[in-house]
Amino acid sequence: MLCTRIRTALSACLDGEELPPGLTARRLDEHLADCRDCRRWEERSRALAAGLRRAAERAEDDDPAAADALLARLRPASVRPGPVPPGGADSGGKRAG
Repeated sequence: MLCTRIRTALSACLDGEELPPGLTARRLDEHLADCRDCRRWEERSRALAAGLRRAAERAEDDDPAAADALLARLRPASVRPGPVPPGGADSGGKRAG
């Protein structure tokens, strides 16, 4: 399975969305078990999402409307599947190595 498809699925999960059609939670877990690059991508994405939530909570204490505006602007771009680093993508489902 391609890493870009996995990262799209991870992004959907972080956004509270369903997995893309044809991809199961089991297949996602199997890929993550075999792919260090995608595990790292997931960790960074979760950290980014958590940081954004903390920033929004702090902003909400000061100005609730500003916090809502911040989240509305950041939500679509907060976690996007990015380019796969060299050696991180494969076409057969498992990384060589």
